[in-house]
Amino acid sequence: MSTRTLENRALNGRELNKKWGVGVRHALYHKDGHWYNNLERFPGALFDPNGYLKFETEQEYKDCSQISVGEETNVHGGISSIPGYIRVE
Repeated sequence: MSTRTLENRALNGRELNKKWGVGVRHALYHKDGHWYNNLERFPGALFDPNGYLKFETEQEYKDCSQISVGEETNVHGGISSIPGYIRVE
């Protein structure tokens, strides 16, 4: 297993929120940027290994046309395909 794979497996939203100085109340991570639990506190952000997508309000999150919020959050095309995605490397 590569070092990059081990590093990604250990990542989580809370750590990236702090490391990248995003400053959200709820931070969720997924290695592929396609599936997440639901954001519950705002501002909130969805993270992948290369960046994040921040939502100031619950309404902004639920109104995003590329996201389906139900029992879980599904992101069509991954968060990196959504306008407003911030790439961090």
